[in-house]
Parts: sequence; C-alpha cells; structure tokens
Amino acid sequence: MGLEAKKAMDSGELVPDEVVVGIIRDRLTGDAVNNFLLDGFPRTLPQAGALDQMLVDLGAPLDAVLSLEVPREELVRRLAGRWICRKCGRSFHEVFAPYQDSDACPKDGGTCDLYQRDDDKPEAVENRLSVFASQTEPLVAYYEKAGLLRRIDGGKSQDEVYGEITTAVQGV
Repeated sequence: MGLEAKKAMDSGELVPDEVVVGIIRDRLTGDAVNNFLLDGFPRTLPQAGALDQMLVDLGAPLDAVLSLEVPREELVRRLAGRWICRKCGRSFHEVFAPYQDSDACPKDGGTCDLYQRDDDKPEAVENRLSVFASQTEPLVAYYEKAGLLRRIDGGKSQDEVYGEITTAVQGV
C-alpha cells in the first residue's frame, strides 16, 4: 500500500481513497483497533464511507469525531507566517517564533537566509483553506448527524484547546 501511495505522490496525484483506507486498515491491528486517533482523515464523504465500512468489518466503531474550529483569518495568520532558512532548514514564524538577529545559523554560524515557501504564502493558504472547507463541510454534517461530532474552539490557547479535547474524548 505504501508503494502505491508513493507512486501517486511522486507523480503529483492524490493518493486514491482505497490506498489510504488500506494503509489505515494495515495499521489497525491488535490493540490499535480499539485505541486509535486519525488526524486529517477522512477528508471526503467517499473516504468517510470507506472508513465506516472498514471499521464495521474490524468491529471498531468510531467513538467521536473532533472538529477543531478556528476563524479563517486566524488560520491564515498561523499558516502564512512560516519562514525557513535555506541553509539549515530551521523554521521560524512571524508571530510565534520570530527570527532574531541573535539567531545564528547552525550551518555556518552566520545569519539565516530566510525564504517563504510558495505554499506558505497568504494567497496559497487561502486557496488551500477554500479547498479544504469545500471537502470537509459535508463531513461536519455527516458526523453531526451520526451524533459523533465534538466541536472544539481551536482559537483558544493551547492549554484551553487541550482541555476541550480531553473533555470531549473522556466521555466516550
């Protein structure tokens, strides 16, 4: 399954749903079938349907689905603020981990040569968020209808978000 996924990614294609589900099925063995967390999957209704069938086959129903909800402008601020050093690969963020003049590049001891990847630029982030929203909105309704959706306010502090996540999964 991994080789199939690599072939798709190397050719710039999306990994087919059946390959992604197969990879997950391969990982859900032993104790993992009763204790797992999926992050970023499923992303589409067909993937959700395939996941549902796989979990029925494994006797491992979903207990909860968490939706971390963050205002769009905050997501853009978080995602579009990353800068990377060309020499050492170290990552900085305009707000959360800004580059300081005292930050020496570990590669040569000089200053970091910062650049922003094309997919981190605000317009690219906006586009990714639009695509993501169009694909995931139906999932929100799907899991809400199933009584599995737990909404988490991802705009809060890390500690508060962690607390909400803990509360959401403790009762399941």
